[in-house]
Amino acid sequence: MPIVDQISRDLTEAMKAREAERLSALRMVKTALKMRETELPGGVDDTEAIKVLNTLLKQRRDAAEQFRAGGREEMALKEENEAVIIQSYLPASVSEADMARAVEEAIAELGASSMKDMGAVMKAVRAKLEGKTVDGKALSDMVKAKLSSP
Repeated sequence: MPIVDQISRDLTEAMKAREAERLSALRMVKTALKMRETELPGGVDDTEAIKVLNTLLKQRRDAAEQFRAGGREEMALKEENEAVIIQSYLPASVSEADMARAVEEAIAELGASSMKDMGAVMKAVRAKLEGKTVDGKALSDMVKAKLSSP
């Protein structure tokens, strides 16, 4: 079942079950998907839906971090709960080992040796891990560590 249809079905179930927090998160996701659908001529397929969900997930994590920094623990928890709901619609995350292997392969293939090559390495690694959920910050940190070490 396409992700968009799954979210619509789960939205209806959350309404019937009176799950306010889940309902709020799913409405936000559905709105983001609808907005993206208006921007694309062919509608939103699963690949595009995953991109939208990854963006929303990153926004939730960043917001939680900012709320924590501002001493608003209850708002940080709300954002993290929304992130968990969004995460449930994404494909399985890439393991640390798989990410490290992809980084090593990309560096070897490109002959990367300095931080100047970081953009190219990141692009190559993302291509290798296409279709899987990748934590961009963790990936970036890993590439930086590999390229800065002698």
